Amino acid sequence: MKKDIQPNPNTIFPVPNVKTVTYIKPTIKNPNIIVGDFTYFADVDFEKHVTHHYDFNGDKLIIGKFCQIGAGVEFVMNGANHQMNAVSTFPFYIMDGFNQDVPSKSEMPLKGDTIVGNDVWIGQNVTILAGVHIGDGAIIGANSVVGSNVEPYTIVVGNPAKPIRKRFDNELIDLLLKFKWWDKSINEINELIPILTCSDLKKVKAEIKSRL
Repeated sequence: MKKDIQPNPNTIFPVPNVKTVTYIKPTIKNPNIIVGDFTYFADVDFEKHVTHHYDFNGDKLIIGKFCQIGAGVEFVMNGANHQMNAVSTFPFYIMDGFNQDVPSKSEMPLKGDTIVGNDVWIGQNVTILAGVHIGDGAIIGANSVVGSNVEPYTIVVGNPAKPIRKRFDNELIDLLLKFKWWDKSINEINELIPILTCSDLKKVKAEIKSRL
């Protein structure tokens, strides 16, 4: 990147001459989808990949900053969940001609908001189910189905997605969660890039400690 150009989180296509990578935030119209600056989708029309997101449930999809979301990722929201504490799971209440009132929220298996932290990498064709919380710095392997919470800086894969390992030791994870590089100014982040992209983790620990 040229040093005289400041990154703009409201640019829809941030990669020059590429129309298949989009910053999500400036494309969002649904007020119940909240996405942080510089989070990108390796496709277009992100909202089409947030399914069963019905206003009457009031659930939110909240995604942090600097996340990387692969093509084909789908967020399945609470509207996909059917009543399971009765004899039939059929949603009569949404179909024309059937005599059922909308069940109360206490009767439905609602899981709450779906929340993704900052600097999370979600691989291609991942499905994330309603109410899941994914911690900062996590990595979700391609084609995984995520139905339970993911701890920060943890790699999960599979269907259902299971933890494979922590990305770093507990000391570095704690430092990163305190440091919160994603909340810093653009100028600070540009200065931090040599640290954020360094594979010498001892050096990274020392640098972060000196800045806390």
